[in-house]
Amino acid sequence: MMTRCLLPRLRLLALSALLALLAASPAPADEAWHDLHEAVREGRIVPLPEILDWLEARYVGQVLEVELERDDGKMTYEVEMLGPRGQVVEFEFDAASGELIGMEGVNINGMRREDGAE
Repeated sequence: MMTRCLLPRLRLLALSALLALLAASPAPADEAWHDLHEAVREGRIVPLPEILDWLEARYVGQVLEVELERDDGKMTYEVEMLGPRGQVVEFEFDAASGELIGMEGVNINGMRREDGAE
């Protein structure tokens, strides 16, 4: 009788211990963040705030989305912005150099700041 009551409790205790171990171990997403921070710290990629500061100095708009993508080993930032006239524009930057490498959207010139640097 005592064994019957004890067995479910032991199973529950073992399951709780397993969940605690899983929660304590680093997840793949945590490792990706660690790798990203390491790349910024080592200067292999430009910090995102530098990209956003560059955009803010030259374009009017609200950032909707930012993605860091790796394509054929090359990392790029893609920043999607909403302009003052409702236009949506995507800016693409080389993550290693911070250089603007492409823009897509309608009425991009309508987002340019008059006093923005070139």
